[in-house]
Amino acid sequence: MEQVDEQWEIETRGRAFYALDGRIGKWLQGIRADRGWVHVFVPHTSASLILQENADPDVQQDILYFLDRLVPDGDPAYRHGSEGADDMSAHLRTMFGQNQTSLPVQGGRLLLGTWQGLFLFEHRKRHLRRRMLLSFVGWRSTGV
Repeated sequence: MEQVDEQWEIETRGRAFYALDGRIGKWLQGIRADRGWVHVFVPHTSASLILQENADPDVQQDILYFLDRLVPDGDPAYRHGSEGADDMSAHLRTMFGQNQTSLPVQGGRLLLGTWQGLFLFEHRKRHLRRRMLLSFVGWRSTGV
């Protein structure tokens, strides 16, 4: 069993979902991952990871709409807002995701459900660079 670590920077263009499973899949191929687990960690308090529907983009739009209604930007009741109207709401929205997740790998591929995708969920409205830490723990193929 081995561990392979990597750090990525993802540029976001504002509040949206950014698909990660394809990029992680390419990384797993590049390191010849066979079976084990991939762990993903996002060290931010206003962005999160979310495992969600990846087939119908209406699901993502509905989630954004729901959170806009539930956690509005610029609520005058928020005390924290040093980085703008979307600052505190971004922190609150992060609670609906997670900052880390582990996913199984088999045959060099992520084992996701039929309609699942892994996304970086940016909660701020502006362009940002987000850091991600990845670790694969498991067995790698020896190749032919």
